[in-house]
Amino acid sequence: MLTLYHGPNTRSSSIIQLLIEMDVLDQVDIRVVGLVRQGQFGTPDPANPHPEGKVPFLDHDGTLIRERNAIILYLTDLFANPMGVQIGDARRGSYLSWLAYYGNVFEPVMVAHIAQIEHPAFHSTFRGPQELYASLARTLAHQPYLLGDTYSAADLLMVSPFLFMPEFAPDNAQVTAWIERCGARPSIKMMKEYDADLLETAA
Repeated sequence: MLTLYHGPNTRSSSIIQLLIEMDVLDQVDIRVVGLVRQGQFGTPDPANPHPEGKVPFLDHDGTLIRERNAIILYLTDLFANPMGVQIGDARRGSYLSWLAYYGNVFEPVMVAHIAQIEHPAFHSTFRGPQELYASLARTLAHQPYLLGDTYSAADLLMVSPFLFMPEFAPDNAQVTAWIERCGARPSIKMMKEYDADLLETAA
């Protein structure tokens, strides 16, 4: 059995969107758990097996997976779904690179930017927002999505901060158009409705 520990309107909502895109939401047991949000709201939930009390957290018959990029890779491989890229496909390297780039570089840089943290060692290791924006702009200069002509889980993950915080989107026509294309996916509306229903049920 696949069990996803989830908090509505959090980073784990992108996993709900992925499951909707792959048309497998009904094959996963979604368990809503309480969270400490923004470091100060809420309390840890003993029903959440994540070692840090966070979400998303995936349990597949005892195989435990944490971190969004790892969960996305696991699910797209498990279901051999076109939202991912399977071994043997020439795009696999780019797919893996974008998933890793998000967790290893993109999110740390964005969090540091929001927190107004600046340090030469941090910048030399991770670079800054302008370098991230330039990487996206180069990739999207001649193709609509990160892997080419088709929307994928790499787009779903990489665009998520810009959909949550539009003010951090770069002033670049290609990137802006990509954000708009990704944001128009029907799965986004369905995910928001799903989360709203979960919150209403829990109230």
